[in-house]
Amino acid sequence: MLAEERRSKIVEILKKERKVIAKDLADLFHISIDSIRRDLSILEDQGMLKKAYGGAIIAPEVRKLPLPEKIRYGEGTVHHNGISKLAISYIQENETVFIGGAGIHYGMIKYLPSDISFTVVTNSMKVAETIRQRDNLTVYIIGGKLRPLPSSGNIIDTVAVDLISQFSLDTGFLTGGGISTKGISTATTEGARFTRAVSDVSRKKICLAPHEKLSIDMFARAVSLKEVDLVITDEKASEKMIDELEGQGVEVIVAPAVESD
Repeated sequence: MLAEERRSKIVEILKKERKVIAKDLADLFHISIDSIRRDLSILEDQGMLKKAYGGAIIAPEVRKLPLPEKIRYGEGTVHHNGISKLAISYIQENETVFIGGAGIHYGMIKYLPSDISFTVVTNSMKVAETIRQRDNLTVYIIGGKLRPLPSSGNIIDTVAVDLISQFSLDTGFLTGGGISTKGISTATTEGARFTRAVSDVSRKKICLAPHEKLSIDMFARAVSLKEVDLVITDEKASEKMIDELEGQGVEVIVAPAVESD
């Protein structure tokens, strides 16, 4: 297992368990405690966690920086792949859809159909550059102010909000740093405002909800769960959380895991 993949899995465990013990991680990954400590130090530098005696802890508000690009735009976990592949099945011919720049959005690219024509609107330079040469796609990129590194490269300023508000979308594929019974939330007010704008112009709203983001409320609320038409999560989501989401009147579908090609 590559070091970056291991660190990504450590973050997943942290988000689920709220804390990790260095010795337990060393046993899990069959590496030395010193190697785990280096992983935790790197993740702390990235704003993903806070080191504590014998391990690390995490809170929803800890992460301010996006994941490194190699992780964010990597192959994806089997659970992320499952969500991305299932989400694609809701795209119909001649539709206009929004695909953002989150890792779960980028994971959709490898499953995009090539036998139908449709339009993709995105605020991600990475996504736009990756799909721009596909003959069956019409691609629009939302403009605005470019943020300095280490930002994600997604455009979310007031100019972007004004521009997306001029579109009419068939489906908006939404996600955030946190997804709970209160709705979709993000780490920043700018991100929340842009997600809200996408939701407002989308006829159908589909929330992509990896299990590690469930039951988390980030700083800024973007979209109420009652406004969402469908939540797609994965097999690691707890039955309790699924029941709570369905209790809000939203349909929830659990995507089967999909191995990377």
